[in-house]
Amino acid sequence: MDAKKRERYERIAENLTRLVGGRGNIQGVAHCATRLRIVLKNNDLADMKAIEEVDLAKGVFVAGDQLQIIFGAGLVNDVYEVFADYNNMKNMSLSDLKTEANQKMNPLQRAIKALSDVFIDIMPGILAAALLTGLSGVLGNLDFVQGNETLYGINTLINIASGAIFGFLPLAVAYSACKRFGGRPILGIVMGCIMLSSSLADAYAAAQGTVEVTTLHILGLPVELVGFQGGIIVALLMGMITAKLDIFFEKKVPEVIRLLVSPLLTTLVGAVLLFVVVGPVGRGLASGITSGLVWMTQNFGALGYALFSGVQQLIVITGLHHIFGAIEAQLLVDTGRNFLNPLMSVAMTAQGGAVLGYLALNRKDAKTRELCIPSFISVLFGITEPALFGVNVRFKFPLIGGCIGGAVGGLIVYLTNLAALGFGTTVVPGIALADPANNGYLWYIVAHLAALACGFLLTVVIGSAWKGNGAPAAQTGKEKGAEPKAAEVESEKAEETRSETGAAETFGAYADGSLIPLEEVNDPTFAQKILGDGVAILPSGGTVYAPADGTVQSIFDTKHAVCLETDLGNSILIHIGIDTVKLGGKHFTAHVKDGDRVKQGDILVEFDLDAVKAEGYDTVIPMIFPELGETAVLEKQGRKTVRAGEPVAALASK
Repeated sequence: MDAKKRERYERIAENLTRLVGGRGNIQGVAHCATRLRIVLKNNDLADMKAIEEVDLAKGVFVAGDQLQIIFGAGLVNDVYEVFADYNNMKNMSLSDLKTEANQKMNPLQRAIKALSDVFIDIMPGILAAALLTGLSGVLGNLDFVQGNETLYGINTLINIASGAIFGFLPLAVAYSACKRFGGRPILGIVMGCIMLSSSLADAYAAAQGTVEVTTLHILGLPVELVGFQGGIIVALLMGMITAKLDIFFEKKVPEVIRLLVSPLLTTLVGAVLLFVVVGPVGRGLASGITSGLVWMTQNFGALGYALFSGVQQLIVITGLHHIFGAIEAQLLVDTGRNFLNPLMSVAMTAQGGAVLGYLALNRKDAKTRELCIPSFISVLFGITEPALFGVNVRFKFPLIGGCIGGAVGGLIVYLTNLAALGFGTTVVPGIALADPANNGYLWYIVAHLAALACGFLLTVVIGSAWKGNGAPAAQTGKEKGAEPKAAEVESEKAEETRSETGAAETFGAYADGSLIPLEEVNDPTFAQKILGDGVAILPSGGTVYAPADGTVQSIFDTKHAVCLETDLGNSILIHIGIDTVKLGGKHFTAHVKDGDRVKQGDILVEFDLDAVKAEGYDTVIPMIFPELGETAVLEKQGRKTVRAGEPVAALASK
């Protein structure tokens, strides 16, 4: 990471830390592909509106009791690196963060999150099976493949591979669930093997009545010896129960016999529960879910499809969408087709169209372009959170346009009988999962283009009539009809005063010591004036003073840097030392806080000069003017020894 980027990210880290309630309010921090995730002790202390306006942030929301700030793929890694370093929370894994967050979730939230985690762990296998199934279906319809001995043989092997993965999916689910709930994964595999044992009648054959089923009687209860092929719900329940049994017996069995007895009891009790209780209950639940979905398609038809795809992204906002993975898996093993996948996919695409619609309405605004373009790209790969929380939910009317566009896409899915042969990926990559029957690939493209176009057009139409013409707050500066804040009035007056008088502003020395050119600072960010022009002082004491009258815009929690705005509207950054952010505030004492008014010569910060040097840090103090315009010139004093208050620089109009 180059110095210019790091300095920018340090400012982001400082702002975020302050806006989430300070370092003391942060329990943990980690990141995923697009979002910086923070667990706070008290979410109410976070200023959500202000966080939305943080540099590079594309949106913010709370989900799973985590404050999640969207930065986008790639960028979030660098922001996390600096933010974690700034808050002394490096090396915290996403798993560790989830543990912190889970402690604050309610039981329903924890259950849904756990369900999601189970399928995330086995998703590569599920995707492989789905893609192989689609490939086999395409090749099987080509005459030259059927007529070529080698190609036919390869296609047969592909078909065997895909069928084997789906055939043993309950075993994989039992393994992943046992692992997720704290049990030894091998015991989950053992339970999965019992579910699919060859000693049991095949579940599909038993359902068709082509095989004889043996019935046992245990405590007067009839127990049918039927396998659990396709029993995803049963596998989920058994994985969880096996984990709980394993933990229980590991605690209760004496250590001297634990190695032998604990897994024995876990397997024995689990097997009995599987056939007597969990199996029948799980089968009934799975049958109910599948029957309910099929009933919906048969009785609600086009309306049911349109309604589901219209509201699906609203479900994403609540976090309840994680449960769909289990439903899709059960639907696949019961019917061989997954109609939910394309419905969810067109719902996502429509929200992407809404983002483009909002961009079209505000295309001249640089912040909007920076926000919308990466958000739309994320949608293309099935990630809608940046679009939802960065744009559509935030500005409301794009969400409405996106939901209506999703409903239109759902209607086309119904009319074309579109379905998927797997689950786990959507939008552009999702085309590989589409059932190729009845021109499935073509209709997949048509449905998504229609959803995109409707989401775009409806957002433009609704936004054109929306209050403020859909313009972002950053573009208008103030809400229509709102009274300007006092600070805004003062800033406007200062700007008017400076433009009318053209007066120069003089800045006094902000520390005792030796004034040196900024180019001689031993840091390329300052020396190359990446942040702006200025001067620097090699301090002889540990006190930093205000160089002019003004207002404290922000002071880092580490107290090593202060941002000021003078009464004439000039911005100043005073940075005490090089890389001293790593001290985390050690050896520094702040005498001001954000929003304080200061006079020239007032003490801003005191620091232990000798202690900072002893820690190995350069103590030079640059003063930077980050917003010098083309109409202003910075006049600097030459190298000399200065005392606080003596003139060191002046800013005047050209």
